Amino acid sequence: KQDDRHRDKTIILHRHRATLSIIAIEPRYPSPSGHVIHHRHRATLSIIAIGPRYPSSPIVTMFTGLITHIGTISQITPSGDGVRLCIDAAMAPYTLGESIAVNGICLTVDAAADNIFEVHATRESLARTNLGRLRPGDGVHLERALRIGDRLGGHFVMGHVDTTAHLDKVVEFSSGKQLSFAISRDYIRYIVEKGSIAIDGVSLTVNRVGQADFDIMLIPHSQAILAPCFTTPGHLVNIEVDVMGKYVEKLLSCNMAQPRCIEPSTLSIESLRSNGFC
Repeated sequence: KQDDRHRDKTIILHRHRATLSIIAIEPRYPSPSGHVIHHRHRATLSIIAIGPRYPSSPIVTMFTGLITHIGTISQITPSGDGVRLCIDAAMAPYTLGESIAVNGICLTVDAAADNIFEVHATRESLARTNLGRLRPGDGVHLERALRIGDRLGGHFVMGHVDTTAHLDKVVEFSSGKQLSFAISRDYIRYIVEKGSIAIDGVSLTVNRVGQADFDIMLIPHSQAILAPCFTTPGHLVNIEVDVMGKYVEKLLSCNMAQPRCIEPSTLSIESLRSNGFC
């Protein structure tokens, strides 16, 4: 619904430290350097000016959970309290600084030669994932970061592993394999039936959720393109739950004024309506 009170006004958004926040609603004026001016017209927002003029870098690295290559660990070298991994994969050429999901873990390429690229895994990555169990010769799932315009064939995967789970049981059917994973009860609340989950970087649909376990189905095509250890009982896998569930939990806790929140959100239908958005 058009609100005549704001017909001759613009909403000014300022980009600071890779975030966007509403500064003010002011009368129209030329764009100052360093601001992004959005013009509201007919209840829509469209970008009419961007400044300053310099190349921008991606704000968030994201994946979709569709494995494109299986890499092979060629070398593992201790590095401080972490490790360096050399991975052989038919993905060249590589770009220094690019992000590649390795078994669902977002890692940065800091060296490359021919088909081999190198990444550094920190203590946090080793403690929270299955990287510490890898040995030379092991296969790993690989996916490059999405580019603008790429298809989201799976779901939004951040490459930030939450925990690990064990493959507890495999049941074979003519249409595929049912995999049952045992997981900590601390994370089961984020897993919902028919929801999405990333397992070793693979976007999969949850078929059943128990009190400390869940099931997925693996079709023949997925079996053929994934690492063989993925369907081996006892295999430790990386788990990234759907990030939306964690955001919803945090927002609800803020609205209930938990002590860990800096300040509750003041955004409401009434505030949007008063500014002409409804």
